[in-house]
Amino acid sequence: MPPRVAIVTDSTASLPAWAVERYRIRVVPLQVKLADRVDTEDRVDTGELVTALRDNVPVATAEPSSSAFFWAYQEAAEAGAQAVISIHLSARLSATCAAAQSAADRSGVPVRVVDSQTSGMSLGFLAVAAAEAAAAGQAPGDVLALAATQRQRVQQIMYVDTLEYLRRGGRIGGAAALLGTALSIKPLLSLADGEIVPVAKVRGTRRALTQLVELIGKGIDGRPVRAAVEHVAADDRAAETARLLRQRYPSVPEPIVTPASAILAAHLGPGAVGVALSAS
Repeated sequence: MPPRVAIVTDSTASLPAWAVERYRIRVVPLQVKLADRVDTEDRVDTGELVTALRDNVPVATAEPSSSAFFWAYQEAAEAGAQAVISIHLSARLSATCAAAQSAADRSGVPVRVVDSQTSGMSLGFLAVAAAEAAAAGQAPGDVLALAATQRQRVQQIMYVDTLEYLRRGGRIGGAAALLGTALSIKPLLSLADGEIVPVAKVRGTRRALTQLVELIGKGIDGRPVRAAVEHVAADDRAAETARLLRQRYPSVPEPIVTPASAILAAHLGPGAVGVALSAS
C-alpha cells in the first residue's frame, strides 16, 4: 500500500535515482536554459552543461511551472495519497516554493509547501526523512512537524573553485564579500536563513577540502547522521572528500557520493564539492 501522505520535492535535492524509487518521492525538475534552448533539468546532459559553463555560453535556470507541480500532486492523489507534503529549495534562491504554492492552492488534495531554506542533498535528506515518516503511517501534521524539526538538523558546506558562476546567476548572496580575492584562495560556503554565506577562505584546493571536512564535523557531536558528498564534474575530489570524512569521523556511515543536480552545477560551477549532513 502506498503511504497516505505523498512527498514531493524538486530536482535540486540531487537525490540519486535509487533513493527516489526506494522512498517513493516525486521529484519535479527545474528548468535550464543553454543559450536559446530551454529544457527541464532531467533532459539536460551534465557534460554539455559543464562544457557550456567553461566556454562562457549563457546558462540560466528557472523554477518549474505551476502546472508541473499541479500534475505531480494530481498523480499522488490518483495513487492513493490523502495529503501531500511538498519540500523545496530555499525561497531566497528560487521561486520554486511560490510555483508549488500556486499549484497547491488549486489542488484537489491537501498540500502543504515547505521552504527547506537549503538545497542539494541537505534538501534531499529532508525529503527522505519525511518519506520515512509517511511510510511509517504518520499523519500529515506529524510528517510536517518532523520536516520542520529535521530542517534544523541538516547542514551543508560547499567548496567552489570560483565565485564567478554564483555571481553570473545572481545567487552569490553574502559570499559577494569574497569577490576579488586571489585565485589561490578557495571559498567555503554554506546556507544561512536560506541565503548563501561565506564560511571560510582557504589557500589551495586540498587544504580547502580538509577544512570543509573539519567544519562540517562540528555538527556531528557523536549523533547518528546521514552523509552525502555532491560534486560538479569532480569525481576525484568527491572521492577524496568522502575518504577524508570517513577517516576523520569513523562513526559516520559510508556517505552517498553523487553528482550535484544540473541546477546546482549551473550556479556552483565545475570543480565544486559539497558535503551534507543530516543528524537524527
